[in-house]
Amino acid sequence: MLELIIIAILSTATLIAFSVLLVLVSLVNFIVYGVDKSRAKRGKWRIPESTLLSLSLLCGAAGGLLGMLAFRHKTRHWYFWLVNFIGLGWQAAALTLLILFCH
Repeated sequence: MLELIIIAILSTATLIAFSVLLVLVSLVNFIVYGVDKSRAKRGKWRIPESTLLSLSLLCGAAGGLLGMLAFRHKTRHWYFWLVNFIGLGWQAAALTLLILFCH
């Protein structure tokens, strides 16, 4: 009985931790897209595309997509759309699996 309670607590903690990770990295990614757009307008040093794409693929796809749309930034590059949607897909799938197996 105690083992089942411990497993349930760990599963819920994992779900919460992953959800918080997705939100925080997406928030950071959204801000990074905004900063890069601002720098582009002023002709200043830019954030590398690899950084934007990595943040999106790793855990910040929602923030990347929102940043692209809100700041109208990198929307003409097909590979930004592709990487953000691939990231969003695996992140949604992972979150769905965690929800299904945690409850």
